[in-house]
Amino acid sequence: MDLAFLHPLYEHPGPWASVYADTSRHTEDTPHERSLTARAAATELAGQGADESTCEAVRAALEELRHSPEPHGRALFATAGEVVLDPPLAASPRGLSVHWSALPHTAPLLDLAGEDPLCVVAYVDRKGADFELRGARSSEDAGSVAGRQWPVHRTSSSDWSERHFQLKVENTWEHNAAEIADALAVCQEETRADLLILVGDDRERRAVHERLPQRLHDLVVEAPHGPGSRLLDQDVERARAEHVHRRAAEELERFIAARAPDAEGHIGAVEGVPALVEAAREHRIDELLIRPDGPDAHREVWVGEAPDQLAVRRTDAKPLGEPNPWPARADDALLRSAVTTGAPALSVTAAGPQDTPAGGLGALLRWA
Repeated sequence: MDLAFLHPLYEHPGPWASVYADTSRHTEDTPHERSLTARAAATELAGQGADESTCEAVRAALEELRHSPEPHGRALFATAGEVVLDPPLAASPRGLSVHWSALPHTAPLLDLAGEDPLCVVAYVDRKGADFELRGARSSEDAGSVAGRQWPVHRTSSSDWSERHFQLKVENTWEHNAAEIADALAVCQEETRADLLILVGDDRERRAVHERLPQRLHDLVVEAPHGPGSRLLDQDVERARAEHVHRRAAEELERFIAARAPDAEGHIGAVEGVPALVEAAREHRIDELLIRPDGPDAHREVWVGEAPDQLAVRRTDAKPLGEPNPWPARADDALLRSAVTTGAPALSVTAAGPQDTPAGGLGALLRWA
């Protein structure tokens, strides 16, 4: 997950209100229910020690969701009476979650808003293809390509002239498949799509797949639908979910392999809070791996105003230049460090119920 959109959170001092609200329920009573949710969130924040202006800002922002058809939910991050960031969620949280803490509680975003793969669906036939851009909450036309329109159909005759005609048909198919593959590669580059779904007959899908650049082969999924059929939302969601699972599994495999020393004795991955804190202070985290429900995720660390003012023990923070450090969750502190150094983060929950990384926190290292 690219964390760049979180930068505004770390341009403000805390403490922070972090609220995750479920907006997936749509009934006649939804506006009333959301008003109750808004008041409940403000009351809970006040109980945790939040200032009145921040409680009111959160309440007002949640009240505004009465007029929004949010399909899943929304996160709110507020401080000093201002909602600084309110990203929509791609999955529904379990009810209402409210936190008042030194750092914004961003770790749930990895599962609730992260890994939202953008798809280009290519409806392929012998004459060309139509492209459709699909996301979790959007669908739009992404262009089309028209190849040669004649000849595209074989005949059943076996004389020389007909065999010559069939060869022209084969050449037309190959030409069109190459044109579709070129156009699809351009579309992927322009949209930065994470996934390409080819829809059509077996031969047509395969012909386009084979002609795509090698760099795109791992992004391709083939859907065995007949001519003219359109992918249903659940078909796209299934492909997106499989892509997320596959990517998490691949990154976990990279992490496991990198834990072993290479030929020169260098280790390219670490796990556990002490090793991760050291890597964060040295700006060496290349990718952060988190299981949000892991036992180390909510382990207490100590932080200062600067992202690299991070320590396992309070007394260790003073030599870093922070005389009055604050307690924070390990996952939130490490995510702040990742954001400020440009490192991505990934929830490996989708990779399955494993005990790796140990404690639920790990990182691939740069400059290893």
